[in-house]
Amino acid sequence: MIRRLKYHEIDFVKYTHCLENSEQRKYSATKYFLDTTSTMPWEILVYKDYEAVMPVPFVRKYGMKIVHNPKLCQQLGVFSAKDNLDLNEAFLEYLEKNYMIRAYPFNDVNQLRTKIRIKKNFLLYPDNYEKVYARYSPKRKRKLRLDQEIVKESEIRTISYDKAKAFIEANTIGLSKDNDLGEFMRIFETFHQSNYLKFTAFYYQNKMINVIATYTDCNMVALLGNFNDKDYVKLSGASVLIDHIIKENIETHIFDFEGGELPNIEEFFRGFRPELKPYGIIENSKKNLFKKLGNLIIRGKSFL
Repeated sequence: MIRRLKYHEIDFVKYTHCLENSEQRKYSATKYFLDTTSTMPWEILVYKDYEAVMPVPFVRKYGMKIVHNPKLCQQLGVFSAKDNLDLNEAFLEYLEKNYMIRAYPFNDVNQLRTKIRIKKNFLLYPDNYEKVYARYSPKRKRKLRLDQEIVKESEIRTISYDKAKAFIEANTIGLSKDNDLGEFMRIFETFHQSNYLKFTAFYYQNKMINVIATYTDCNMVALLGNFNDKDYVKLSGASVLIDHIIKENIETHIFDFEGGELPNIEEFFRGFRPELKPYGIIENSKKNLFKKLGNLIIRGKSFL
């Protein structure tokens, strides 16, 4: 039996126990991560006595709840001790019948019969660093072999939130600085204050030219942001920083590249020879949402 629980009804001890013992375990489904990234109290679908759970974040638009994954939250879906195709389908059916869905991602372990859009993600699994490095592509290895003159004038540093914020704001392209970027920085700041997020910078001639943001939890290190000074792209600082974090963590943690849909980004990530781990996502256009809303109004159903 699947039930729908509002935030104040959730037993978070049982919810957390289910997540931590699940085959699909993901940091992005934890209470802390969703509390930080969601702009509203989220809900869950729960099977029996928390034998399986499905977090459901949403926004409120047009006077109703519309399911939408929060910023920086790549994967959610069903979490259970053993992934079960039939149970996953039951959760999917319940979700679609009881919510207006703009975008909802499952995770890379969830099996489904229903055909939904598949997105790419890449993971490196724990191993000896020398073995991981040996698998890098020849091109990636060349990028990591910096000229001695550059090595002498470069340095990797862990930096403060304030220094990272100034660099990110000065070098971010494609985000509204009043809305999207501000929300990203709010999330980054909260994560950083709680010691989940670290900013690592590459300096050349005492000038910061690359910054990456990595989030650590649930035996994973996730690349949540990669920011570069476009005037120094040829120095390969981003490759050096990612390799540095991999070297520090790969013996004990999965490294999650958190993406790979754009061709140039996919090519960059593939240079580290990670495993492709696709996941499914339900998406509806605004047009389809309004069409569904009209049908629901006719049938007298509410999604408040």
